[in-house]
Amino acid sequence: MTKSSLRIIIQLLLIGLSAGAAVWCYLKSLPLGMSIAIFLFVVLLYRMVSLFRDILHDFNDFVQALKYRDFSQHFSINRAPAHLRFFRRGFNDIVGGFKQLSQEKELQFQYLQNVLELVDTAILAFEPATGEIYWINSQMKNLLSVPSIKNLKRLERQLPFLHQAFYQISPGGQSIIKVDIIHRPHKLLLTSNNFVTNGKQMKLIALQNVEEALDVTETEAWNKLLRVLTHEIMNSIAPISSLANTLQDRLSLLDTHQVLKAVDLKDLQDGMHTIRSRSDGLMRFSTSYRNLNKLGQINLSQFYVRDLFENLAALMQPGMTSKQIALDVILKNPNLKMEADQQLLEQVLINLLLNAIDAVKESSDKRVTISGDKNQQGQIILKVKDSGKGMDEQIMERIFIPFFSTKKTGSGIGLSLCKQIMLLHKGNIQVKSAPEKGTSFRLQFPN
Repeated sequence: MTKSSLRIIIQLLLIGLSAGAAVWCYLKSLPLGMSIAIFLFVVLLYRMVSLFRDILHDFNDFVQALKYRDFSQHFSINRAPAHLRFFRRGFNDIVGGFKQLSQEKELQFQYLQNVLELVDTAILAFEPATGEIYWINSQMKNLLSVPSIKNLKRLERQLPFLHQAFYQISPGGQSIIKVDIIHRPHKLLLTSNNFVTNGKQMKLIALQNVEEALDVTETEAWNKLLRVLTHEIMNSIAPISSLANTLQDRLSLLDTHQVLKAVDLKDLQDGMHTIRSRSDGLMRFSTSYRNLNKLGQINLSQFYVRDLFENLAALMQPGMTSKQIALDVILKNPNLKMEADQQLLEQVLINLLLNAIDAVKESSDKRVTISGDKNQQGQIILKVKDSGKGMDEQIMERIFIPFFSTKKTGSGIGLSLCKQIMLLHKGNIQVKSAPEKGTSFRLQFPN
């Protein structure tokens, strides 16, 4: 029990005793004793009232400090009356705790604000009932071309379509919208989420300019494609041009009435054959490029994975056996079914198997494995694995680029077609490899 509490209890007891004494003196007809008892009662009661008045005064200051978040308020303890020190010490502790919480909250807010200012996404939070904007980052202001905005009603006047999209998008939804901002078309990815704070329903909006990202990605893809096309075409045209010039020089030295010697005729025939061969190679390259762009729709059907593997084994096994390459087929569940375009999928697996055969031709352990299974999410996973020489990271990053090939006679189309076919199935193809540790291709299909 604290001294302040003990003091209050003693004063209350004294007040009760003085009141009892006054009543006793009154009953015993002792006016002097009654007067003294009443005087003591009044003095003690006044001191008690003063004590509670001081406490209520400090308590009122404490409540006002909390109400207006004036956490600089400090109650003096050393100069305070003894009966107030306990209360003031408690008030200071509470105010200090709120001050610390306020500082931590402000620090978190500043941290979050700085993080949201650094991201490339335009973000704002508003109350749908009133349209009042509670938070907006600089990216959103720049995108909307407004220095400041307090309510979405202003946006309704300037960009009615965007204003309508903010209200209509469902929580957790995404949509791509096209809108003109300052007479400039924008393609924006709109994302929304709802939350409740201080009893108010709030809506969080995020906007991303997907057109810029698509432009950058498309430009990079075109640059890569143009580099490959230029390299392949120059590789075919340069020797043709050089050889044609050589043949032209040889012919210019001959007299128009001169009979060609057998050696000269042979050289001309060889030169024309080389030109034709290189031209045919260029035509095959153009045909491969055209085939790469032909992929469009797929014909889905359900089939057993075992039937797919049996067809592949019957097709590939003879050639692999002649090259002393072992083919392992692993299928834990023979009743495993999948839905895909079987013909296109066979084309993918044939390409991967041909690559695997080429990869193991110089290995001591010539082994290719094809397997199928379901993962924990119920997705079909097909794998083609070889025990070949493997690839380094630089090659792995480029193998799906059209026309890139590590083979001297390769067109660089096979793996690009594989990837396009997997994208048409809304699946993906992944590669895992390391030098001298073999290569594994993983095909993942959606549920």
